[in-house]
Amino acid sequence: MEENEKKSNSLFKVVIILGILLAAAVVAIILTTTTMSKKVSEATLANEQLQLTNEQLQLANEYQALNTEYAQYENQSQLLVNDSLVSKYAAAKSKVEKLLQELNSEKKKSAQRIKQLQDEIGTLKNILRHYVTQIDSLGKENEGLRAEVAEVRQQNQQLSNRVATATRRNEELSERMTLAEKLNVTGVSLVALKKNGKVEKNVTKAKQLQVSFTIPQNNSTPVGEKTIYLRITNPEGSLLGAGGAFSFEGGTVQCTARKTIEYSGEEIPGIHIYWDVNTTLTPGDYTVELFADNYRLASRRFTLRK
Repeated sequence: MEENEKKSNSLFKVVIILGILLAAAVVAIILTTTTMSKKVSEATLANEQLQLTNEQLQLANEYQALNTEYAQYENQSQLLVNDSLVSKYAAAKSKVEKLLQELNSEKKKSAQRIKQLQDEIGTLKNILRHYVTQIDSLGKENEGLRAEVAEVRQQNQQLSNRVATATRRNEELSERMTLAEKLNVTGVSLVALKKNGKVEKNVTKAKQLQVSFTIPQNNSTPVGEKTIYLRITNPEGSLLGAGGAFSFEGGTVQCTARKTIEYSGEEIPGIHIYWDVNTTLTPGDYTVELFADNYRLASRRFTLRK
């Protein structure tokens, strides 16, 4: 009987110990499960935050790419005067920068704020797409206008060249006509004369110098009274005589002597202009020049000897 009670007590103790161990195991399992759940939740949250941070970085890079693309066209914004795209882009850009700044300062990322940032960047994309389309369209229009302007300039240049060519031709024709009207002289000569009018071979004894020439026929030369001016320069380069002055090429020129003739367009041979010697002449080269109607008709050099 006692032995049975001992067995019963021992069994009871075993049951109690097993119950305690089971309860401890259940508690341990519950604690372990709770801890694991917490860790899983934390890991899930951390993963979500990591994903949100990654999305934020991607959006930030996308924003920088948009800015870079916009900068390529920004200097052409003057083509969009009074257009609202520029102000719309500036407003959306300001919102994006503000959202990025707020997200960078937040420790815990918000999916809602990331979605808001994504929407604003989408708005930026749409605005930029329209902006670029308009810039390209205006650029093509301007390119067409530049081509038209270049063509007009080329036509104007060609016209200017034609006008310049015609002007040169007219000037050459006018010059030829003017030269054709010029009085001509031929057979110019210079001789020293004695007191009796005969030729003096010794220039130091000359009493007169005679310049002779012929005016040939020229139907282009206006007819009428012509004054011919004579200049004789001695070997020392000094002008002989004091026959007055005449106008030539906008200035006043002194002459040795002058002669007035009546020209009818026909040849006038044997015209003589005399200068009375009033100084001692030296042997050497003398220059004879004839002028009329603001032209130098002839310039010849003659050697007079002793």
